[in-house]
Amino acid sequence: MIGTSEEFGNMLKDDKSDQPRNTEGALNRFEPGGALGPIEDRSEYEQRLNALPPDQNQLAKENTRLADLCQYFSLQKIDIPPEIVQQVAGLSRLTAVQRIRALIDVNRALMEYLNDVGEDPGIRQ
Repeated sequence: MIGTSEEFGNMLKDDKSDQPRNTEGALNRFEPGGALGPIEDRSEYEQRLNALPPDQNQLAKENTRLADLCQYFSLQKIDIPPEIVQQVAGLSRLTAVQRIRALIDVNRALMEYLNDVGEDPGIRQ
């Protein structure tokens, strides 16, 4: 069994080469039209989501909901509450199952916050 430090050393050796790497070609995959580029067509996006394994599909859907909510907050110039921002900041430290549960909770909290912000009692004169 290879130790972590030995494994890391092997990775460093593999990365060394006498010839410079062409990263431009590798990054093109992330450009519009590339295999990993942004998808403008929502139906194509949904098709790709449905092709994922169930756990990845659910994680991707919850991430999409969060992204849509954040975009809405930004367009409406509404600040996201700091406690929700802290929850989102901690997502990367969670397992996939925990992350899905946390995203569901964050998305629900954002929707409730939008509902509360939208309840404008008005000014009575």
